[in-house]
Amino acid sequence: MADHLLDNVRPHLDHGTAERIAYIQAPRWIGHEVAVTAHARLAELLSRPPSLRTRGLMLVGPYANGKTMIAERFAVGHLKTAEQQRVWVVQTREGAGLAHFYGSILQALRGASRDVGRKAEQIDHLLDRLKPRILIFDEFHNALRGRARDVEAVLAFLRRIGRQFDISPVLIGEVAVYDFINQTAEMATRFDLHAVPRWQYGEEFLALLDSLESALPLARASDLSDEPLARTIFQLSEGLIGEIVAIVSAAAAVAVRSGEERITKSDIEALHYVPVTKRRRARVRDDLL
Repeated sequence: MADHLLDNVRPHLDHGTAERIAYIQAPRWIGHEVAVTAHARLAELLSRPPSLRTRGLMLVGPYANGKTMIAERFAVGHLKTAEQQRVWVVQTREGAGLAHFYGSILQALRGASRDVGRKAEQIDHLLDRLKPRILIFDEFHNALRGRARDVEAVLAFLRRIGRQFDISPVLIGEVAVYDFINQTAEMATRFDLHAVPRWQYGEEFLALLDSLESALPLARASDLSDEPLARTIFQLSEGLIGEIVAIVSAAAAVAVRSGEERITKSDIEALHYVPVTKRRRARVRDDLL
C-alpha cells in the first residue's frame, strides 16, 4: 500500500489529520535539476582558491520560483558541516539609497549603526573579522531602484569586497539584476549567470509533479503527471514552482480532510485558484470595492 510514496513519507499516513496537514503545508526542498546545479555552482565558489578579482554568481528568474530556497538551503547546509561560517545571506532591504543597502548587510552580520559613513566602516571591520567567502544578496533588485550614483556605489562595493576581502557576491533577483550587471562589460565579466526560469510544460514538469506527489502523505496515488490534471496545475501555476507547490499542497490538504486520500482535477478546480497574472482582474477583487 502507498507504494507511490517515499519511504520517509509513508509513516506519516499513521498520523492524525492535523499533523498530516501540517506536514503537507511545511516548506519542502524539491531537488530538481536547476536547483541541484545551482547548489553545485555555489559549492564551487565556496571551494575556489583565493583571488584578487573574484567572480560572483547571479541567480535570476521570476518571483515565486524557488531562488531564495536554493540559497537558504545551501547556506544552512554549509552551517551544518563547517567549522567556521563562510556563507552569509543578506536580505536586501526595500528602499533606495546606500543607507538601506548597508543596513541590510549590517543586519545579516549582526552589526548596527545609523550613520552611512560609520556603517561602511563597520561593514569593513566585520568582513575583516568574519572572513566570509560568499555573501548572498537576496532580492538584490531592491538595491537597484535608487539614484544612479547610489546604484553605482552599490556596484563599486561588490567590486571592492572581492579585491579587498576575497568575497564572491551572489545576487538573487528578477531580470533587473541581469540588466544592471550587464550594462557595462567590466561588471559583466565579474558575474556568471544561473537562470531559474519558469517551468515549461514537458517531461521535466511532469517529473516534478511525480516528485511532489511522492512527498505528500496521501494513501492513494493521485497521478498528478497524467493529463488533464497536470495541464490544469500548469495553467494555474503559470510555471512558477512556488505556485505549483501551493496549489498541490492546498489540494492535498483538502484530500486529507475529506478522506478521499487523493487529488483529482475536480479538487483542483474547487480551490478556485486564481493565477498570479489574473489576480488584479479577479472577480473577488470587485467584491472588495
